[in-house]
Amino acid sequence: MNDKPKRIGITLRIEHIKKYNEKRDAISHDWANFLEISHILPIFIPNTLKNPKYFLEEMKLDGLIMSGGDNKGDDKERDYTEKEIIQFSIEKKIPLFGICRGMQVINDFFGGNQIMTNNSKHVTKHHKIKLIDDKAKKYFQTEEIEVNSFHNNIINKDCVGKDLQIFALAEIDNTVEGFYHENLPILGIMWHPEREQNVLNEMKVMEIFYEQVFWRK
Repeated sequence: MNDKPKRIGITLRIEHIKKYNEKRDAISHDWANFLEISHILPIFIPNTLKNPKYFLEEMKLDGLIMSGGDNKGDDKERDYTEKEIIQFSIEKKIPLFGICRGMQVINDFFGGNQIMTNNSKHVTKHHKIKLIDDKAKKYFQTEEIEVNSFHNNIINKDCVGKDLQIFALAEIDNTVEGFYHENLPILGIMWHPEREQNVLNEMKVMEIFYEQVFWRK
């Protein structure tokens, strides 16, 4: 690994602060800590830029992360910013990693969709996922791992976007927990590696992103 940290842009959720009647970009402290121990320099991407692609170009990024939190459609500013980020990733072939909401936004971009539910199967719980892709099995050296879960929305196997290859399914309901693009350096997972910083599997997930394991030819 190069001693120089990678410069990775990461998206921010939007918080509505009633006390001050204003919106604020925000992100959990977990992310900055996790990226630091992953030898990554985080570059936070504002949601109010009129030209996000110009910002991304000027930041000279090595990769992009679309973080979790909120639903698509909650804030038009974030929806616009993340659409621009995906397009930038495709144009420049810069690795893109979607976490939870980020994975859902990627899925939508490529023509897929998710189901909004009120069940608690995936909320503040740990569950096992099945690795169904040979590359994933080889990398993790197992056919299943345990992950955390903080999402209501789910993606069924028949709701996955074009050219997105499923590599992980939840054992509890067979919903999609991970995919990667067949031709582009794009990876998505439904769990939150930043919230399990001492778990070996979560560090491996960051290595997958960092080293582009799944899309190597």
